[in-house]
Amino acid sequence: MSESAFSGSTDLRQFAIVLQRPRFPENIGAAARAMRNMGIHRLIVVQPEHFDLGKIRKMATHAASDVVDKIELYASLESALAHFHYIVGTSARLGKKRNDIDFPARAAEKLVTLSLKNPVALVFGPEDRGLSNDDLRCCHRLVHIPTSDFSSINLAQAVMIMCHEVFQASLRMAHPPTETSVPRLAGRIEEDLMYTHLQRIFVEIGFINPENPAYWMDKCRRFLNSVQLKARDIRMIRGFCKQIERFGQRKYKEGLTRQPKQTHSSDPDQRSGPE
Repeated sequence: MSESAFSGSTDLRQFAIVLQRPRFPENIGAAARAMRNMGIHRLIVVQPEHFDLGKIRKMATHAASDVVDKIELYASLESALAHFHYIVGTSARLGKKRNDIDFPARAAEKLVTLSLKNPVALVFGPEDRGLSNDDLRCCHRLVHIPTSDFSSINLAQAVMIMCHEVFQASLRMAHPPTETSVPRLAGRIEEDLMYTHLQRIFVEIGFINPENPAYWMDKCRRFLNSVQLKARDIRMIRGFCKQIERFGQRKYKEGLTRQPKQTHSSDPDQRSGPE
């Protein structure tokens, strides 16, 4: 039986491939073809350096023309990811700021399960430098594609590897978990509003340095991303923040209205407090 006769057990329409600032239209087309091979149809392109539809279609071939026809263009990564519930970034580089790394097959198993109730985005960076640290702040988790001595992988090759792993994971899921056992995660917009709220509170109470809030907020993001926050979790955390703000405002007003005690004495040598 040919491979094209297979179909996944899950709905891959919940997946999208996001190309952040791709440099070459040929890579966009080749990525579209790889996606079409593996049953993923939604392609999002953010700030492409050269968006030449002729070159894109040539590399995509006629078979992937439907993917090319529906390409979504965005001016920023934040707006492109706004309505996704789980976002995975791909990174060739490793380091202390790039922990919580998964490998493609293991990540695909989790993503296929989450996709039952959550739209999922796989994000790929520019060909020459990959995703920046700012880009990674939009992601819940990172995937690293291991290689041998030569670590540089073409953008379309990386897309093919990840799409293939997702497709294979969907085939292996002969008995998908029930929807009640799969959490519906919070959306990117909800999370961004929460992190903005948290940062403001952390600065106001002196928990983080206002001159370098990103350092501590990155740690906070990594911790909360590991929890897989639901919409109700976001509402609870923001409720805490609002109560802290109200408490602080109330105490500030009480401080303004409280009159300082006045001490009067006819003895000029009589003082209050220590020497």
